Amino acid sequence: MYIDTHAHLFASQFDKDREEAIERAKKAGIERIYLPNIDYKSVKPMLELEESHPELCKATIGLHPCSVKEDYGKVLDQMESILETRDFAGIGETGIDLYWDDTTKDIQLASFRRQIDWAKNTGLPIIIHSRDALETTMSEIKRAQDGRLKGIFHCFTGTVTQAEEIKDMGFYLGIGGVLTFKNSGLDKVIIKTGIDKLVLETDAPYLAPAPYRGKRNEPAYVSIVGKKLAEILDMDTKEVSRRTTESALNVFN
Repeated sequence: MYIDTHAHLFASQFDKDREEAIERAKKAGIERIYLPNIDYKSVKPMLELEESHPELCKATIGLHPCSVKEDYGKVLDQMESILETRDFAGIGETGIDLYWDDTTKDIQLASFRRQIDWAKNTGLPIIIHSRDALETTMSEIKRAQDGRLKGIFHCFTGTVTQAEEIKDMGFYLGIGGVLTFKNSGLDKVIIKTGIDKLVLETDAPYLAPAPYRGKRNEPAYVSIVGKKLAEILDMDTKEVSRRTTESALNVFN
């Protein structure tokens, strides 16, 4: 059994076959799927999905860095009002993304800091996006860490040193399809860091693992990542499943 700690299963890419994708996930041994929010517009379909599959799907709430615009404060106010009225599994997806647009770094940072405060005040884990900004996001977590913060550095592709620093801060590494890419180099990092504090994810519908690279990703494929991780670490797939599931449950209580 596996847990997909990061899948946007509420996205429009699944509108034609969402239920079928869920059935494929179940057949692949996926016992839980966490749904990171990306913007205010996606809250409604995300919560509807959670309500229709309450045992399988668990929603988090947050503003993705690529969704941060000049009106981010108003959007966060709207999200915070929802956060105060119902339970969520976590905060996020939040963080900093300098790959697509580095001109919004300041407001991305302000948005990230506010959501860090949400995580502290609620005790919920925070799901961190850090594309082309890993050191910056790590610095923010180091600055803010007072013992109340925990969570996942989603789609980790950093160095061994960065991996160990993240673990030392009490955080976990989200490992997805990139692990299966031929020249990613992530396998060399994982060999040195080991399985401790690793959780599996797909980031569906994005970043499908080989041999589906370039196609739509889906939660069922987290089992492919699990098998690749077992191969790299020379471990039994059942042990990888057990350890990564245990880590995911530690993150999300």
